[in-house]
Amino acid sequence: MSAMQVVPTPTVNLFDIPVAAVTMDGALDLIDQAIAERRSLQIGVVNAAKIVNMGTDAGLREAVLSSHVIFADGASVVWASRLLGASLPERVAGIDLMTGMLARGNTRGYRVFCLGATDEVLEATVARIRAEYPGVDVVGHHHGYYKRDEEARVAGLIAAAKPDILFVAMTSPKKEQFIARWNDELRVPICHGVGGSFDVMAGKVKRAPVLWQRLGLEWLYRVKQEPGRLWKRYLVTNVQFIMLVVREALRPAHARKTQTGVAAMEIRRR
Repeated sequence: MSAMQVVPTPTVNLFDIPVAAVTMDGALDLIDQAIAERRSLQIGVVNAAKIVNMGTDAGLREAVLSSHVIFADGASVVWASRLLGASLPERVAGIDLMTGMLARGNTRGYRVFCLGATDEVLEATVARIRAEYPGVDVVGHHHGYYKRDEEARVAGLIAAAKPDILFVAMTSPKKEQFIARWNDELRVPICHGVGGSFDVMAGKVKRAPVLWQRLGLEWLYRVKQEPGRLWKRYLVTNVQFIMLVVREALRPAHARKTQTGVAAMEIRRR
């Protein structure tokens, strides 16, 4: 492995999290560059709930901040940045980033490994990728319900498959911690935690209509589908996030943690 290359990336610092101030196309360009140059680009994403949880879960915070680049997955994060005077250009949703990689990979022949979800959901996801993106080479897949003592074996399978992109469909903080723990051993240029995206691709969960997404109500659409499991989680985290934003907005401008800047994003040659 050679020395690291430093790539300047515009950022907005939100609650001590350096969020990349890039568009979706800009994010995909960074990914294409990393794959072309065989350089590691560990991707992190944040939404309102994750920002709240990072305040109390030191392990999650450390794993997210270990990412080479962090994107704003939630519309509420973009709105917060604008309210606090350091605007992000747009949302870079994890599932849209995933499908964007697949679309570009369809013409570039990217090799993909899918990790996570149940066997049933995983098989349906892989079948859909192969049907809709025939130019993508799915070089391996593994469900996400392995035991902790099997994790090294799973990481070995991924490394042996030599993918360009690893999609990790697990819940937080498991997916962030897996990527942070095994990134060096995996030697995969792009590691992207996609959460519940496999459930959407497999048709198990419906994604919110575009209007709901634009209004920042994708979370409410999810609650509508699984109210018993999700209503309390979203109610609590949304209120806590609003409180975080209000508290920050009430601070004098010179004392805020929100600022624009340029991060020296380090990506390591594979």
